[in-house]
Amino acid sequence: MSLEIKVPPVGESITEVTLSRWIKKDGDTVAMDEVIAELESDKATFELTAESAGTLKTLAKEGDTLAIGAPVASISAGGAPAAAKSAAPAPVAAKTETTAQPAATNNASAGASTSEIKVPPVGESITEVTLSRWIKKDGDTVAMDEAIAELESDKATFELTADKAGTLKTLAKEGDVLTIGAAVASITGGGASSGAAAPAPAAVPSTPAAAADKNYASGTPSPAAAKILAEKGIDPSSVNGTGVSGRITKDDAANAQASAPKAATPAPSAPAAASVPAPTGARNERREKMSSLRKTVAKRLVTVKNETAMLTTFNEVDMSPIMELRTKYKDKFKEKHGIGLGFMSFFTKAVTEALKEWPSIGARIDGEEVVYSDYADISIAVSAPKGLVVPVLRSADKMSLAEIEKGIAALAAKARDNKLSLEEMTGGTFTITNGGVFGSMMSTPILNSPQSAILGMHNIIERPVAVNGQVVIRPMMYLALSYDHRIVDGRESVSFLVRVKQLLEDPARLLLGV
Repeated sequence: MSLEIKVPPVGESITEVTLSRWIKKDGDTVAMDEVIAELESDKATFELTAESAGTLKTLAKEGDTLAIGAPVASISAGGAPAAAKSAAPAPVAAKTETTAQPAATNNASAGASTSEIKVPPVGESITEVTLSRWIKKDGDTVAMDEAIAELESDKATFELTADKAGTLKTLAKEGDVLTIGAAVASITGGGASSGAAAPAPAAVPSTPAAAADKNYASGTPSPAAAKILAEKGIDPSSVNGTGVSGRITKDDAANAQASAPKAATPAPSAPAAASVPAPTGARNERREKMSSLRKTVAKRLVTVKNETAMLTTFNEVDMSPIMELRTKYKDKFKEKHGIGLGFMSFFTKAVTEALKEWPSIGARIDGEEVVYSDYADISIAVSAPKGLVVPVLRSADKMSLAEIEKGIAALAAKARDNKLSLEEMTGGTFTITNGGVFGSMMSTPILNSPQSAILGMHNIIERPVAVNGQVVIRPMMYLALSYDHRIVDGRESVSFLVRVKQLLEDPARLLLGV
């Protein structure tokens, strides 16, 4: 008896997941509740556990995208059932022997059956092909494995062959775009007489058929090959085809275009000096399937750009007061609270204070309503191994600097280990992203929908600035605030960013609330 393991529900808005890794392999013995695989959604990574003890049979491959409720694996218990199964082949063999005779007696009716020819899978990333040419016409008699049509994808040209002998019935026209698995044609076999007469015609007209195929295909380029030859100005009659019955393939055309200049070089003597040197060294490429996280991030970013009126305003902050404060108290701070004093806690605290004065910055649009929040759930952008994630620091406006630092450190650790839960990544009223850790000088961050604003931090550079009429060198940082102009006006966005600047350049205001 086997138990089927299916993809469990992992969130209200999640309809599919990706099987990112098998922890246990096909045929392994697993215990109940033991982790057997990792599933990755667009928001988080989940562990799939065994629902019973037994032998694992995998039904999906790493990288497969699976719908909620789709089977992933099965677990079968060992023991007596396995022994019983091993004894089963004898009756099955006997059964096939007894059914062999009726199959032979019904050969005449089976010969007249109709077989449907469908578009075969031609590549992992190819979902549709074009029927470029019918080699055989409607009503023609075809032999098994004989080429009947040419299919062309965006990458290559393929031949479609008959999977049985019989009469061809075309179901699609030249130029039609067909999806993988779509019906192209059907082949109807002959009656009882055709089954008996088949060996004789196959032996007699084999040479004429081969000659006909050769006469038809010899020197004829495939669509892809014809395109290459036309671009290079090479006559197909001068190319030797290595395909079926002498057909010119894409590789033949590619080789011909390389050899054509070679044949032309003996006449002129000068072109040798003008020839472009061929590149040396390896020129490899590799393809990787996009993760669910990457696909979802891409989709959401494009949606935000298309559906919001996003603008960005800039300002700069003199970071010397905060840097002096950190230098003076960082050791005592770490000794008392057990965590280092970083810049993020100051920025988060400054943002929460500024949001109290300009609540529209933390608002969001819901249908035809604007939703304002009297709390500040700050989303912190974190670079995780599988991409950018934005966990949420809840009620950051009620936290101290130490509590903010501890909260950010805990979320960052979970992000690196792919342990963030859905609850920890949903919600949020405002986002802070720090491109400065990677050396970014200036950027325009994209909104984290459905939020209406995001603050971008950048690297700290010592620059000459004017202070009280004197040119001095100060550690300066550019700040960028992107906002949705549908609900945030220019006055509010600029005033918000100026308020953040004031709080950062005079950290005592954060403690005094002024």
